[in-house]
Amino acid sequence: MDLDFVCVHAGRAASELTRRDVALALLAVPSGMALVALPDLRRALMAAGNPLSLPFWESAKATLREIESGGATVGDVQRWLESTGTEPLLLTRSFFVWPEEDERGPVAEEMFSGLVSYLEGRVMAGEVDPDALARGDEGAREVYEDLQERWLNSPLPDGRVPGVAVSDEQDEELFAAWDEEEAFALSELRRILAELPEPERPAGDLRAACARLREVLADPGYPGNVLRACAGYDGEPLPADDEELWLTVTAGIAGPISDLPEDDDTPEDFSDMEGELSHEDSVLAALCAIHHADWLAVVAALARRGPGVLASPERIARLIAESEDIDVQMDEPEDLEAAETLFSSVTPLWACLGIVDKTEVLTPLGRWGLPKALERAWSAG
Repeated sequence: MDLDFVCVHAGRAASELTRRDVALALLAVPSGMALVALPDLRRALMAAGNPLSLPFWESAKATLREIESGGATVGDVQRWLESTGTEPLLLTRSFFVWPEEDERGPVAEEMFSGLVSYLEGRVMAGEVDPDALARGDEGAREVYEDLQERWLNSPLPDGRVPGVAVSDEQDEELFAAWDEEEAFALSELRRILAELPEPERPAGDLRAACARLREVLADPGYPGNVLRACAGYDGEPLPADDEELWLTVTAGIAGPISDLPEDDDTPEDFSDMEGELSHEDSVLAALCAIHHADWLAVVAALARRGPGVLASPERIARLIAESEDIDVQMDEPEDLEAAETLFSSVTPLWACLGIVDKTEVLTPLGRWGLPKALERAWSAG
């Protein structure tokens, strides 16, 4: 490792290198190699008229030694990198987190580079003191954090707010990935169902289940409130058609449409980040945490086996683990326990709909309607 390596790594001439440029280059090679190269690198930069500063070189040596000895944590290294004065904070006071470098989209990359350039300007203007940061000066750190917080939340000349723009891009990427996963799961579900005989519609069971369901939905407590949230019903009249009602509610379990009403929540409840979730909120959170692949594995397995198969949370976890329809490894007991825990929120709701009976066995209504409801949930978009 030499000065040429640092210049190529940073894409800058030696006279233009910043502390951050040098730090990133040092971290790009094994720590032992970086330690050996440090004295020559310092002399080369002095000869190039860009000596940086003694506190930087001392902090670099100390950090590299800690890395080499195995005593440095990821946080220690990040803190040192931030002490160069031009490295964006990993986590800001407002809990903004930059995406990992290999996960940044064009907007995030643009904004990250923009913040680095902004901080370089603040160093040149004397507003950021890298030497004080390297010494651990809390006042300098506070100024450094304030500047970044302000930049992230202030409009650029084109009107974009950097923090908002990055978050919006991440949301778009997340939604796109979700839509892609859902579309694939839907195509697989349809392929599997095409290979199975179409079950007869159990009209009597459906009518009886919907009579009970309407009573449950009229009740303000659990499970009616959760099922209403799943289906997106918020005070409007329920569908008169039993099949429409049943499929909508069942589909909502696999893809909840809305949240629980917050009419009874106090400001204290809303702001209590450490408070325990209510049972209803925990159930909805569990439903939202179940992956498309898990739903596909479960419904496909139940459809193949038909009425009479056990559909308890424990059995469902095993069905997922044994499924050949999905590429999911569940080799550890913790994986089975996690799936079992999530589906323990599902089966009581299924019981309300007549999908399983009191012994958690799949009913003819469940065999007929579950695949249709899952297809509806994934076709809603």
